[in-house]
Amino acid sequence: MKTRKTTTIIKSNGDRVEFSHSKVEKSLRRSGASEEMIAEILKKISEELYPGISTREIYNRAFRLLKEKNRIVASRYKLKKAIYELGPTGYPFERFIAAILENSGYEAVVGEVLQGHCVTHEVDVIARNSQERILVECKFHSEEGRNCNVKIPLYIHSRFRDIQQHLKNREQELYSRGWVATNTRFTRDALDYGKCAGLYLLSWNHPRGGSLKERIDHTGLYPITVSTLLTQREKQFLLNRDVVLCKELLRDQFLLDHLDVGEARKQKILSEMECLYHREV
Repeated sequence: MKTRKTTTIIKSNGDRVEFSHSKVEKSLRRSGASEEMIAEILKKISEELYPGISTREIYNRAFRLLKEKNRIVASRYKLKKAIYELGPTGYPFERFIAAILENSGYEAVVGEVLQGHCVTHEVDVIARNSQERILVECKFHSEEGRNCNVKIPLYIHSRFRDIQQHLKNREQELYSRGWVATNTRFTRDALDYGKCAGLYLLSWNHPRGGSLKERIDHTGLYPITVSTLLTQREKQFLLNRDVVLCKELLRDQFLLDHLDVGEARKQKILSEMECLYHREV
């Protein structure tokens, strides 16, 4: 049996690890790539590997090959990168988290100012349903390789307690729980502290079964930044007008007219948005 040659690659945080065929295969399959596409792309990537190649370069090669085969699948494949493109401010990411909560049956508002026992706090997202009322703080990173360390949940927990204390003093309804949502990953200490303090931590890969990437895949709530047809300027124009999701652009199609998008290209963009929202290939 022929064994694969191992190749050391460099992750976005600078760590050196062995290249994993299974990880690339899994991400391609999750994006909706056919087995034939996966086999062909893995073969080409394997042929172009060299020691010290970055994970970004591997991703770029896989994305380019995938885009040649199927643009919709390529859009889903670039989901993680697309979340980073919601910057440079954190506001679109806050809107994105609010939309995910609304899709889960919550009513959500963004950017509310609440009085605490000691000081006032601007809270990124406040959400409620029939069972609970939660405060969500969002930590957005526009650079890959930066994780949320334990300082983030420590800081958020202190703000949450200050707001709760103010409500207790006035014998008002308390919030059920505090959340911390990030587009990157939490360190081990951050996860341990969140669990101990009773905070709900939501990241790209946590919790298992309910992580950010899994929630997006299950709901079809893809950000417009996954598009392979919109330019960076067009994406920023839409984000500045609070159009964060593909489904929102389908609702506010008139904004494409402000971008002087021709009718033929407009229909291609809307078709792409429709396919992504409804999980079509």
